Amino acid sequence: MKISVIIPSYNEEETILEVLRDIHQQSIENIQFEVIVVDDASTDDTSKLLKGTPDFYDKYIKLDTNGGKGAAIRAGLKEATGDYILFQDADLEYSPNEYGDLLKPILLFDADFVIGSRFLAPKFTRIAYFWHKVGNFIITFLFNVVNNTTFTDIYSCYVLYKREYIDPDALRTNGWEQQAEILTKVVGRASNIYEVPISYHGRTYEDGKKIRARHVFSVIYSIIRFRLIR
Repeated sequence: MKISVIIPSYNEEETILEVLRDIHQQSIENIQFEVIVVDDASTDDTSKLLKGTPDFYDKYIKLDTNGGKGAAIRAGLKEATGDYILFQDADLEYSPNEYGDLLKPILLFDADFVIGSRFLAPKFTRIAYFWHKVGNFIITFLFNVVNNTTFTDIYSCYVLYKREYIDPDALRTNGWEQQAEILTKVVGRASNIYEVPISYHGRTYEDGKKIRARHVFSVIYSIIRFRLIR
């Protein structure tokens, strides 16, 4: 089974190589990882570091202009050839050492969609921003209401689904709301869905965290919009 790991990155010179090393060290029986790094027009040394370590990835995509995380995800999806898609942030908030747990529902129960949850009894989680947790609760609650699901954390990084469920050319969003679009479409097509606990080492704004409270409004709009037209 091949898993396409898509890593959108923008100005992640501090962590990108460590993330790639951690992925490179993952060894799971009967699993092959296809690592796709998308550099979203970084202005630091991210590109230089990536070009100097080609053994750590299978495909490298350099975008000419910064289009946001969603644009980088779309570019990665177009190059993916795996049976499943797995998203990996480049900032070490999430550890590739969790891959074994994420893949268990697929290997044991033939799951077609798995998502990691920071709130489902993780081994550890870094304490961060109260209002981020409130915002996450609101969007997760709304998503569950309109999709009749029981997720505890729809905006964790780790989303793993069958590649056939999403056509990258059909995606309509490029911002933070794109995950809501992808999840809504996948939930509408998947029949065997699992959630697993993951640990979380969140960054502060000083560390380089990019998502802001205002993004919750576009996410809410996308949850409703794509539930109606998926």
